[in-house]
Amino acid sequence: MTTTEVSTIKIPRHVAIIMDGNGRWAQMRGKRRTAGHKAGAQAVREAVEFARKKGIESLTLFAFSSENWKRPEQEVSVLMELFMTVLKREVKKLHKYNVRLRIIGDKSAFGERLQRQMHEAEALTAGNTALNLNIAANYGGHWDITQAARKLAVQVEAGELTPADITEEKLAGQLELAEQPVPDLLIRTGGEHRISNFLLWQLAYAEFYFSKVLWPDFDDREFAAAIADFSCRERRFGLTSEQLQQAILDTDVTTGD
Repeated sequence: MTTTEVSTIKIPRHVAIIMDGNGRWAQMRGKRRTAGHKAGAQAVREAVEFARKKGIESLTLFAFSSENWKRPEQEVSVLMELFMTVLKREVKKLHKYNVRLRIIGDKSAFGERLQRQMHEAEALTAGNTALNLNIAANYGGHWDITQAARKLAVQVEAGELTPADITEEKLAGQLELAEQPVPDLLIRTGGEHRISNFLLWQLAYAEFYFSKVLWPDFDDREFAAAIADFSCRERRFGLTSEQLQQAILDTDVTTGD
């Protein structure tokens, strides 16, 4: 399938990607792991451009998990420097192409200079509408749910809510990305088959696509293949196939299609 064929099939509103395989990509070439992260930055650019052109509403990329601090100190240091460099270099391009950037995760663990750059990048692109680009940095699904629960607990303590008022919808409203559609499609590169504490709440009904391709080699063709696979799936959300087809027919009758 060519990338041009993607325009004729069902496009997910929100795609989340676990960008795995940078280190292995570098090691296979006799390079340091950090070289893989730098190569992976180019794959990010291509994925963002692909998503923007294909009309995807939100793209969420797992850049740095809360568990990644356990990696070798030199690798973490290079990742932080790369993050700062890419932010500084790419944010004007994102703004030019009407892309809104958001950094999700516990930003308090980052240095003051990087936090300032994050804030400035988010502020510059806040009004953009072509694509929501969410970069998950020092993010973990457990953390996300915990911080949402704490916000509700503060409201209960202040008398603004009672415990009985807390619903799934209220908790979901306190999560990162609450104002965006939940992911329809999760892609993980690198051949692993797990979600690694990523968007645990938000991925409840997402379709999963696991690619053997290492992240630096994930290009438009691979992205198109993932979307084509997604387009062939029947998303029932707990219904039977018969119920789903009837709901579609009822919708068509109502809308006059």
